[in-house]
Amino acid sequence: RINNPTCDILEKRVAALEGGLAAVAVGSGQAASAFCVQNVCQAGDNIVSASQLYGGTFSLFKYTLPKLGIEVRFADAEDPDSFKPLIDENTKAIYGDSIGNPKLNIFPFEEVSAVAKEAKIPLIIDNTVASPAVCRPLEHGANVVIHSLTKFIGGHGTSIGGIVVDGGNFDWGSGRFDEYTQPDESYHGLVHW
Repeated sequence: RINNPTCDILEKRVAALEGGLAAVAVGSGQAASAFCVQNVCQAGDNIVSASQLYGGTFSLFKYTLPKLGIEVRFADAEDPDSFKPLIDENTKAIYGDSIGNPKLNIFPFEEVSAVAKEAKIPLIIDNTVASPAVCRPLEHGANVVIHSLTKFIGGHGTSIGGIVVDGGNFDWGSGRFDEYTQPDESYHGLVHW
């Protein structure tokens, strides 16, 4: 329920590979995507996502999350200026793939990271395709990195997993995330941030 040594070493190693602070392993890459969004959003909130995404992620964002009251607004990762106009007071993150699908376009880290910083929201990047061997998004302005461990990290295709890496470089107390800065009644008034 809390952790086990196998997951612990996996989390520490992937966090180190990405240059992050810490990580949490989950059941699949799709679970990692959902976990990230559902931990920063609640019904009525939205994220802005690149439209060039892995198909399963696109379906999660386009069809499943709206059923939970979370809107996903799609921008064009080949046009970094398309992100900013989609952000409002209920936007909780920007999301993209380091290498887009199906065009294999490279995410415009510098430009979109600047937009996220101005809006005081995290930049979440799925780095499954590039892997930390090719790209470390935290070094280019991302705040959270996710992976489907089933692909290059695992390399064997015999098991499914996902992981979320926190870069330790985002101010969760920025004013947009009351669920982290206000007392949590489900944990006897604990303030997570």
